[in-house]
Amino acid sequence: MQPSVKVRVFRSRAILAAALTAVGLAATVFLVRGPVTPSASGTTTSAIPAPTVDEPSTGRPRPETAVLAGGCFWGVQGVYQHVKGVSAAQSGYAGGTSATADYETVGTGTTGHAESVRITYDPTQVTYGQLLRIFFAVVQDPTELNYQGPDVGPQYRSVIFAQDDTQRNIANSYIAQLGAAGAFPAPIVTTVSQGAQFFPAEAYHQDFLNLHPNNPYIVQNDLPKLNGLASTFPDLYHD
Repeated sequence: MQPSVKVRVFRSRAILAAALTAVGLAATVFLVRGPVTPSASGTTTSAIPAPTVDEPSTGRPRPETAVLAGGCFWGVQGVYQHVKGVSAAQSGYAGGTSATADYETVGTGTTGHAESVRITYDPTQVTYGQLLRIFFAVVQDPTELNYQGPDVGPQYRSVIFAQDDTQRNIANSYIAQLGAAGAFPAPIVTTVSQGAQFFPAEAYHQDFLNLHPNNPYIVQNDLPKLNGLASTFPDLYHD
């Protein structure tokens, strides 16, 4: 493999990481777009305020679902698996149809799918608005259009897949709030979509960060996000 080969040539990040490790190039090629910092947006997380509009509290535990897309689902899933009040986080695809909901096809960038994560959470412990604050502060850069870090294509776009009208309103209100506050150095390109079906990804993509913490891609791109969660939101972080 020649040093000039770019990350986006490869459909499988796992294969890429193994190949680069074998030739000692992982540290350089994964820096094509620069390292991901604890604030994936490139701004300070202190500039990301809490949402002024959030879901109402009923005072009793109940499972709710959020679906978020912000780049490679390995890191998104890995972050939310360490958020208090989250009982499950599953990698998958949303935005397209069941016929194209597989990794190789989604990787063509032509299916309408985005790599997504379905989050099951207890709103008495963590609210939808708090999940969104983590999403904007440490998970992804909402100013990057159709890419995140080294991953390029519409399948890596930033999308909030609202599950109902309440979530849609919270998400739209929060994006407007962040824009008015000038929280980011460029316009927010995150979109809000409602009604998309979620399709679980293949088994080998599930729990990837937890199972492969030494994978070069994870070390370079995703562990900083997890560290950002722990340092920025200590009250919401768990090991």
